[in-house]
Amino acid sequence: QVQLVESGGGLVQAGGSRRLSCVASGRTFSRYAMGWFRQAPGKEREFVAAIIQSGASTHYEDSVKGRFTISRDNAKNTVFLQMNSLKPEDTAVYYCAASNRVVELRYRFSVDYWGQGTQVTVSS
Repeated sequence: QVQLVESGGGLVQAGGSRRLSCVASGRTFSRYAMGWFRQAPGKEREFVAAIIQSGASTHYEDSVKGRFTISRDNAKNTVFLQMNSLKPEDTAVYYCAASNRVVELRYRFSVDYWGQGTQVTVSS
């Protein structure tokens, strides 16, 4: 069992930056593919960014490419999402996710564990 706890959400002005963190319990964090998803009001939860177990490869949803960066620190059981040049359309609850069934976590059906979510609100 893995527990994921996100932090770092809040209110930010358009064009600003925010860094989300997700700390995982357990001693096998380095075996998990990690990802970030988000859900805006009235919309389905969607993929944002993924990072493989070693951290050597990442993948991003098209609308965040060049603005968001996912990274991980396996020694600290933590995955990060650095968000720059934020836009009002980035407003959502952001969820950390983990999977030990895939190498790259890009789809909701591949997720084994979810965090509780952290709200990010971007004002115009």
